Amino acid sequence: MTLPPPVAAYFSARDDAALAAAFAPDSEVRDEGETHRGIAAIRAWWLAAKAKYNHTAEPLELRETDGTAVVRARVTGDFPGSPAVLHFAFGLEGDRIRDLRIGA
Repeated sequence: MTLPPPVAAYFSARDDAALAAAFAPDSEVRDEGETHRGIAAIRAWWLAAKAKYNHTAEPLELRETDGTAVVRARVTGDFPGSPAVLHFAFGLEGDRIRDLRIGA
């Protein structure tokens, strides 16, 4: 499976700087009922999630429709029910992520 470059960058990011580079400056992430707007907030969200859950995500399937790339991924980490399969819906704008929604 070939992921769009910003989506591949998101899943392969090993640090918050690499992750931030995949997002547009005015982007937002919706996860666990919260919305994180802008690069600084997204970096803080990602670092907090990594510290809390020590998780990894393995893309399993890609579906692209109307400017959105939806990736089904197996997420493994320190949380009840691990591993879990989650959906990552990426709104793309050029070579950056405009928005990301994560859910079951």
